[in-house]
Amino acid sequence: MEGILAIIFIFGGGTLFLLATSPIGKAIAERIRNSGPGPAVDPELLAEVDGLRHDVAELAERLDFAERLLAAKREASEQLPGGQG
Repeated sequence: MEGILAIIFIFGGGTLFLLATSPIGKAIAERIRNSGPGPAVDPELLAEVDGLRHDVAELAERLDFAERLLAAKREASEQLPGGQG
C-alpha cells in the first residue's frame, strides 16, 4: 500500500510542478491573485431582476388560485348524486 502511495506522490508531485511552471499554471495563479470583489453590479439590472421576481410570484399566486378552483369544481362534481360531472 505504501508503494502505491509513494508512486502517486512522485508522479502527482511531478505533474503539479510541471503544471505550475506551464503557461496554464501561470494563468491560473494570476487569476487567483487578481480575484477581487468581482464585477460591478448594474442597478438597472437589479431593478429588472426584482421586477421579474415580482412577476413570477404573481404568476405563482394565480396558478395556485386556478388549482384551487379546479379542485373545488372536482369536489363538487364528486358530491353530486351518481358522481356525474
